[in-house]
Formats: sequence, structure tokens, C-alpha cells
Amino acid sequence: MDLTSYAEWAVRLVNDPRPAPGLRRLRDELASVFDAAGDDRAVAGRLNALLERYPVRPQLSDHDGHGWHLHLAEDPAATAVMGLAAVVAEHGADRLGRCREPRCGQAFLDTSSNRSRRYCSARCASRANVAAFRARRRNAS
Repeated sequence: MDLTSYAEWAVRLVNDPRPAPGLRRLRDELASVFDAAGDDRAVAGRLNALLERYPVRPQLSDHDGHGWHLHLAEDPAATAVMGLAAVVAEHGADRLGRCREPRCGQAFLDTSSNRSRRYCSARCASRANVAAFRARRRNAS
């Protein structure tokens, strides 16, 4: 069972400036997990607290002719928390990040093979690289 798609939903929620009223608290709780990125114990502690608050209920499903497979129950909070916990357990807490472009700060999952992602998108990476290039040109003058 690949839980990465559930973790990606958690990232979208954290980055949503106006989530549905029932998801605001969850967004803030998940954001605190990303804010702790770099401190494995803090990430694990926050995720464990969320796993207690939002218990996961897996169910067997055979929809769309795919045969029997597991799905997490329809509780979006539980699925988001479980997805992040699974990514941390399988790949490490260093896969959670915040964009380093100074005007952004959005959350992301680092799915790169060498754990080198620093920006949430190519747009932010380009913006940061252009700013660094312009700063070098100014300093060289």
C-alpha cells in the first residue's frame, strides 16, 4: 500500500491558505510537523500525537476492478496524518521540507533520489537562482 498520495494530500492542505473550516486545525497541526523538519524526534513526536488524535481505520476495497486492496477510511485527517507518518517511517523525516525561497515557505515532500530538494517548485527554484545571479552581478560591479 503506497501512502505517498496521502502524504501529498497533507502537503496540499498545509499549503492551502484558506482550507475548509473543519480542516483549519488539522492544517496548523500538520504545518507544525513540517516546521520541525530537521529534528527527527520532534517530527516523530508530533506525528505520534496526531496519530493518537486521528486514528486510522483501514478498509478492504475492490472498486474499479482492481481486486481487493487496502484503503484508509474516508477521514481526511487520519489519511493525511497516516500518509506523512508512513513517508517518515519509510524514507526518513528529512523528506519533509519547507521551501527555501525567502518569499515562499510552502511545505513539500522531497522525493528526489539524493534528498537534495530545497524548493517547493521549479518556479521557486528559478526565482531563487535568478536572485542569486543578480546579487553576484551587483557585487561584482
